[in-house]
Amino acid sequence: MSDDLLSDAGRRLEAACALSHVSDEALARLRQPAASLKVSIPVRMDDGSLRIFAGYRVRYDSTRGPAKGGIRYHPRVDVDEITTLAFWMTFKTALMDLPFGGGKGGVTVDPKGLSMAELERLSRGYVAAVADSIGPDVDIPAPDVATNELVMGWMADEYGKIRRQAVPTVITGKPLALGGSHGRATATSDGAFHVIDTLRSSLVGDREEPSVAIQGFGNAGANLASSLSDQGYRVVAVSDSSAAVHDADGLEVSALRDHKDETGSLADPPVGRELSQPDDLLELEVDLLIPAALEGAIHDGNAGHVQAGAVVEVANGPVTSAADEILDELGVVVVPDILANAGGVTASWFEWIQNRQGDRWEAEVVAKRLRKRMVRETRAVARVAEERDVPLRSAAYVVALERLGAAMDATGTSAIFSDGGG
Repeated sequence: MSDDLLSDAGRRLEAACALSHVSDEALARLRQPAASLKVSIPVRMDDGSLRIFAGYRVRYDSTRGPAKGGIRYHPRVDVDEITTLAFWMTFKTALMDLPFGGGKGGVTVDPKGLSMAELERLSRGYVAAVADSIGPDVDIPAPDVATNELVMGWMADEYGKIRRQAVPTVITGKPLALGGSHGRATATSDGAFHVIDTLRSSLVGDREEPSVAIQGFGNAGANLASSLSDQGYRVVAVSDSSAAVHDADGLEVSALRDHKDETGSLADPPVGRELSQPDDLLELEVDLLIPAALEGAIHDGNAGHVQAGAVVEVANGPVTSAADEILDELGVVVVPDILANAGGVTASWFEWIQNRQGDRWEAEVVAKRLRKRMVRETRAVARVAEERDVPLRSAAYVVALERLGAAMDATGTSAIFSDGGG
């Protein structure tokens, strides 16, 4: 899967090249990560035994600013997956016109099998292992799959111990008490909502109660389900790894969120009915299909069964490049991940700014600035898509690639030196 992801990333870069005016030197730089680190993290387990975990941190590009990207805990984490995610972050930060590059980190672990104390020791051990490669002006981690503000708090605290000073700017997504920002916890879902709202007419036309199915009922998926439901969308199906729940008339999202909080699962739901398999949700006839779980959910094996009018990628890389072609043939609009889920990194930028200024913005200020940035860049992508008659994904990569290319060329190209610099 990871090899496929990395290959997909490369194919999307090459596709964007054909539509952009970017120098060969800039493209050469973007075809490889700037730095890739693998570390071993020894952790003393509660029973006294010692386990060694593999950890990674990839800094893909820092031309536009320090690398930015989350840290995930998952059994399938490997260097190819982390490299791909760092590649996507490079384009995401450029698309949102943030002063960041792209990075990503992770640990190969099933966090569900760890006690809270073991999780803390692993998190602090990871920071100790990569401390020389991260920093507020070098590479700034954040939460990702199976990490949260508690984990970020441990990591920021550990980094401060190593540096012998408080360094809140090294990590974003922290608890408010440790310098976190209002709005960061829901920023990914809030950003996705603004993208959907901005593109509403082209995604669902003039339907009064557009139907929605959401794969993934974690933080982003659940919050987005609530936001859409509150704004008149009919959330007809949601799923997690254990179950998919469906009701054509619309689900009571709050009841499902309470159930998930209490049981840790959507199985045996208090409303709706369970589908035979969680992935059956992907084939429902809906206006909007929102994959908000892991990569590769929609691939060449199931894309032909998608009956949604539009797919909004809230997860990273949920639609493979092969599936993109199939969906395009079916007339399914795809809103790419580097736009749809960019609210998280945008709010992380806000947190970084606040930490550097020693300031704390009100929640209303964060919300207003997030909406402004998401709407502005969504309109920019839509404008390029219309002007060049290309899909939204191609348009998003073109916007990001041209910004990256301009920054790289500003540092010097062969044209400057071909005549001896005169």
